[in-house]
Amino acid sequence: MDVAILTVGDEVLAGETTNTNAAWLAGEVADRGGRVRRILTLPDVRHAIAERVAAWAAAYDAVIVTGGLGGTHDDVTADAVADAFDRDLAVREAVRADVLETVAAYRDANPELVAEHDLDVDVAAWASLPEGARYVPNDEGLCPAFVLGNVYVFPGVPAEVRATFARVADEFAGEEVSATLYTPQPEGSMVDVLGEARDRFAVAIGSYPDTEGYNRLTVRGDDADAVAEAADWLRERVTVVEEE
Repeated sequence: MDVAILTVGDEVLAGETTNTNAAWLAGEVADRGGRVRRILTLPDVRHAIAERVAAWAAAYDAVIVTGGLGGTHDDVTADAVADAFDRDLAVREAVRADVLETVAAYRDANPELVAEHDLDVDVAAWASLPEGARYVPNDEGLCPAFVLGNVYVFPGVPAEVRATFARVADEFAGEEVSATLYTPQPEGSMVDVLGEARDRFAVAIGSYPDTEGYNRLTVRGDDADAVAEAADWLRERVTVVEEE
């Protein structure tokens, strides 16, 4: 399964918010045997999001979008995804009921804060999804997630990303397997060996230097036997000190 990840938010591009969601999601996809082919961050611009979602939905098995969901003025992701599929937004009663329940629970848990500040929630804005989308409930917050076609749209709050992704995680199963080797050898000393390995085996081999620990070699492929054979071949030619 080839996957693209799109994170949305002016605050991410401004460096105000660290993009932990993309790294976490990429790891979850890889752990399930999928391949992340693209990661991109876009501002809260409706037409830019819609164009990228439409292009990637046609190019990849799945597209993950995070951020820009909700009922405030800069939350345009749901509208953009709807545009990408030429759909309208519509209030979903199941989503509306969950939004009202979440707001009521928040009021009950924070009476003094609610009394001090006017809590005016536009329920319709929060409960609107693109027509035909599959609703993914959010146990950690107010903002619903949804799936439209092969596009999976999650909130931007990390805890909410994890909660909503868990509900659809099994849909990201792929065939890729990997093996990782750790070595103290400088990357420059392994150029010829790695080149020969790439020519010899039908696998992807990555070399990742680490100035604070051991350098890492990763072997990936859809054939478990080929991955194991390539990893064994490398072990005979590279000093391996630690493996996971």
